[in-house]
Parts: sequence; structure tokens; C-alpha cells
Amino acid sequence: MKILAIDDQQLILMSLKKRLVELGYAVMTADSGENGKKQFNSFKPDLVIVDINMPGTSGLEVVKYIRTERQSAIPILVMSGNTNEDVIMEGFDLGIDDYMKKPVSLNEVAARINRILGKGAIKATNTADSKSRMLQEYCVGVVIPCYNEAERLSGVDFKDFAHKNLGYQLCFVNDGSTDNTLEVLQEMRKGNEDTISIYNCEKNGGKAEAVRQGVLHLVKDTQLDYIGYLDADLSTDFRDFDDLVKTLQGSEFKIVSGSRMSRMGANITKESARKIISKTINLIIRNILGMPFNDTQCGAKIMHRDIIENMFTKKFITKWLFDVEIFMRMRKFYGKEKAQAYICEQPLKRWIHADGSKLSMKDSVKIVGQLAQIALHYN
Repeated sequence: MKILAIDDQQLILMSLKKRLVELGYAVMTADSGENGKKQFNSFKPDLVIVDINMPGTSGLEVVKYIRTERQSAIPILVMSGNTNEDVIMEGFDLGIDDYMKKPVSLNEVAARINRILGKGAIKATNTADSKSRMLQEYCVGVVIPCYNEAERLSGVDFKDFAHKNLGYQLCFVNDGSTDNTLEVLQEMRKGNEDTISIYNCEKNGGKAEAVRQGVLHLVKDTQLDYIGYLDADLSTDFRDFDDLVKTLQGSEFKIVSGSRMSRMGANITKESARKIISKTINLIIRNILGMPFNDTQCGAKIMHRDIIENMFTKKFITKWLFDVEIFMRMRKFYGKEKAQAYICEQPLKRWIHADGSKLSMKDSVKIVGQLAQIALHYN
């Protein structure tokens, strides 16, 4: 049996197609509503899966075309993150057979297809792996800067996350490493080419430039709704990072930043000396920013793609304090009041200081001078 899947997000389409092909279906994909209509006429599918929110021709317009212009009663399954009741009811009025809200597991998709197609459908295998694999509502790009991280990179954790969370693109930036970090990354990418990419910098430019280059690389991919960055040592774990994404999705924020504030129920550990220095630095940063953020330096942030051009086009003036510079650029571009409203600081449930940090105590002392440099440059 043949299935036509229409969605403007390739990360979603590729994962969906792979699962349906595993189940024995012949699958054709289309990355826009217009292409979907063309494929419908030539492919002649037994079932259509379509997203609603697509630029140009929407999913509902595709449904209307199939039902009205083509006079076809073929089963149509809508898979979308749109929760507007009026839109959903319009879909059923037009004649869709089922509606699935993202995020949704691949097993649920297979089960609903089986129910709709009935006797001729291919029985889905309810494995634990496929059940845990989720098609996300939005596509997210994550930059992971790496400098001599060969010994600390947890390839298993990264691959497992990319495998289960369909809609994430992990971009590892090799920042001119002198060990075999690049080889480790290349090995990690094998078999995960659709969800893991590598941006290689020939020379070491520092974390700020590595993150900036990675973000500018990812923003070229128009399917990515949000772009963020995460430390390679996973001191912030993926569960917390995914919570940051969920906060961004359901809000008017432009940036959601992790915060390593100690609080009840959270596992936040730092070296005692580092904790004292961090508190002192954070106090100076709050005075420079003129905004009450407690932990600008946490290496876990997620942003709307529409702020990337204004925040990342120009090089940062420091190698380590680019997070502060992003907040300063937000204040300068939007004004202090709007900047505060657009930035959300969300406490993490877990943050563990990892051995092998590239930032030494000597560097921490230099930070005070760099903060003075930032204050003069942006004010």
C-alpha cells in the first residue's frame, strides 16, 4: 500500500518515511503543499498524511484540493502541532479521517494508519524503541562546541537523544582541536547523518566563535524553528534542555536560558572555590547588564531563529563571555524593558561540574577585565 506524507520539515519527513518503509509501505514525501498536490496526482496513494502549518499552500488547502477538486474519498490523516479548535474542526468539516497532535510517537502514527486502512494495513510492531521515538512539533538545531573533547564526549548519549527525538539536528563544531576530537565526531555521525552534522574549524577560535559559526551554519536550514547551544560535557543534560525548548514553544520569549541556581529538588554541584568566583562574577554581570539575571553563563540556551541575524552576525569581542554579550545585544536592539520580557531564565533540575573544564581559575580572574571591556563596548 502507498502513503503520501506532506510536511515542510525534512527532519520530520525523513524519520516518518523511514518508519513507514520499515513497516512495508511504499512512501512518497513532499516538502510543500503544492508539491503534495502534484505527488497526489502522480503517485496515487492509498492514504495521505499532511501537516497543517506550511508556508504557501497549507495542509487544509491540500485537503480541500483532494476532497473538492479531485473528488477523492482517500483517507487523510492530519499530523500537526496546531491546537486551534476552529482549525481542527475545519479539517474534519473538509473530510479528514483523523487528527494527531505533535509531539507524537511513531508507534501511535503506525497504529492510527492501521486503524484507518483496516484489513489491508500492515501491522505495526510495538517495540520499546519505536514507542519512545517522538516526532516533535518543532525542529530544533543544537550547537555543541568541541575543543579537545575526545576523552569527554559521550557519543552514546548524543546518538540516543538524536535517535529518540525526531526533529532535533545536533551540530558539533570542532574548534581546531589538537587531539582526535574530529575522528570521534565522525565516528559518532556514522549512521546518524540525518540528525548529526559536523562543522569543522581549521583553527581554534575560542568557544564564542565556535558557537557563533555553528549558529550561523544552522540558521541556513530554514526548517529549524529554534536554535540553541549546549556544552559538550553534558553538564546540563538533554532532559533539562528539552524543557527549555518546551518553555520557548509555549511563550512569547525570544531566548530561554538555563540557570544553575541551587533550589530544592535540583541537583546543582560546583567546586566550592568556583562557586564563590561565580557569585562574584554574576554580581558584576548584573550591574553591567542593568537586568536581574542570575546566571547568564550557563552553557544551555535556546532561541527563536528570528533573533539570530541581530545577535550573531557580528563577532563577539570576548572568547568566553559571549553569553553576556548576547544579553547586551538584546538590550541594545530591543531596549531594556523588552529585552527583559524576551529573555527567560529557567532553573535547571540538574547541573554537574565536569572534570576537564577549559576555563581555569586564572581565566576566571581575567574575566573581570573582559567584563569591563564589554561594559565600555556596549554602553
